[in-house]
Amino acid sequence: MALTGKQFTITAGEHELTAVEVGGGLRRYTHGEADVMAPYAEDELPPYAAGTVLMPWPNRLDGGRYTFAGKQYQLPITDVALGNAIHGLARWARWVPVAVNASSVTLACDIPPQAGWPFELRAEVTYALHPDHGLTVTAVARNHGETPAPFGAGFHPYLALHGHRLDETTLHVPAQQRFVTDETQLPLGTQDVAGTPYDFGRARRLKALRMDDTFTAPGPSTVDVRTSSGGAHLWYDAAFGYVQVFTHENLGGGPPAIAVEPMTCPANAFNTGIGLLVLKPGGAWTGAWGITPI
Repeated sequence: MALTGKQFTITAGEHELTAVEVGGGLRRYTHGEADVMAPYAEDELPPYAAGTVLMPWPNRLDGGRYTFAGKQYQLPITDVALGNAIHGLARWARWVPVAVNASSVTLACDIPPQAGWPFELRAEVTYALHPDHGLTVTAVARNHGETPAPFGAGFHPYLALHGHRLDETTLHVPAQQRFVTDETQLPLGTQDVAGTPYDFGRARRLKALRMDDTFTAPGPSTVDVRTSSGGAHLWYDAAFGYVQVFTHENLGGGPPAIAVEPMTCPANAFNTGIGLLVLKPGGAWTGAWGITPI
């Protein structure tokens, strides 16, 4: 069996996608013979959270600690190098198939209550392919508990660069601000991108710039990654207010790729309250995003 468990492959026209049981994320997405997302192999774990669903929070929490409703909580440190809790609690859970057909698959995960997160959340993610428009991802999270629950969501697709280098890749991010971070990648505040190397309001090449940055970019919005051999158009709806852009020179030992991560909140939202969602008992959040190959 693959390290990511059961594999769910769907197709539509020239599009083909494989979702995985462990983490409920995406292992590969191709259009024709070209990778749309940077893939990883069946005998690998997702490198650098590739394709992962980030719930009940995206990005990092300072020291894994937070206070909610007057109580203090401590989550396991999963970003050991920087001493933070990162990317939620669903990354290594086994998601179960709810519905599977030729062009779509829905996976679900009950995130169990635990010492650092004593809430009851069920998440469902549907991956659907269209022969003309590509991938649409629809996500729902419901609070099945009896108390309000802090919540954030994000997704971590790496877009393939078709064999090109990062410095010759063109990026378009319609954002006005980025978060400035400390040495542990936690936000200190925001700065306007106008007049800085991080202004990608007009599409331009990355050149020497390398990024692991959160932008304030409320949806509905789009991010484009292009090379002379093609690229991808990533869109997200109004449920997402932020987008992370992370460049990687050799993802999983392979070629370079760029993660474009729609998020409902920036890092450390459980502590800062920026973008934090609170799901009431019986309440739900839903959001959608997708990728169209260029």
